[in-house]
Amino acid sequence: MTNREALMAFYEKALTVNTETRPEPVLAQTLADNFVSKGSVESKTKEQLTGQLGFFWKLIPDLKWVPQDIVNEGNKYVVRSLASGTPNGDFMGLPTDGSRSFQIMTIDIHTIKDGKVQEVHHLEDWGTAMKQLKS
Repeated sequence: MTNREALMAFYEKALTVNTETRPEPVLAQTLADNFVSKGSVESKTKEQLTGQLGFFWKLIPDLKWVPQDIVNEGNKYVVRSLASGTPNGDFMGLPTDGSRSFQIMTIDIHTIKDGKVQEVHHLEDWGTAMKQLKS
C-alpha cells in the first residue's frame, strides 16, 4: 500500500462508516504498530483509536469524514476535512436522539512511512458540533 492509499483508506474506510469494511481491519493494515494520535490534550495508541472509532461507528451510524484539501511534503500529509453525522446516544456528555446532525472542519497532520501512518496530530471543531446538536 502506498502512503497516499493508506491515507485515503484511513478516511474512507476507517473514519467513514461504510458497508465494505469495519475500522478494525483497516486500522490494523494502515497504522504502524507504534502509532500515536496526538490531540490538544491527550494522545491515543493504535488500540485506543481503534476502540474509539468502533464506538463512533455505533453512536454515529452515518459518520462521514471527507477530505477537502490534501497537502503533501515528503512523508507529511496535511488534510483539511469535513466530518458530519447524526449521533444517537450520549455524545460527549450531550444526550442525542438521532434527530440533529453536525458538520465540522478538522485538520490533521499525518506522518506516513512505507504505507503506514506513524502519527497524526489532529484538531476537530467539536465545540461547533455541540452547538449544532443543541440547536
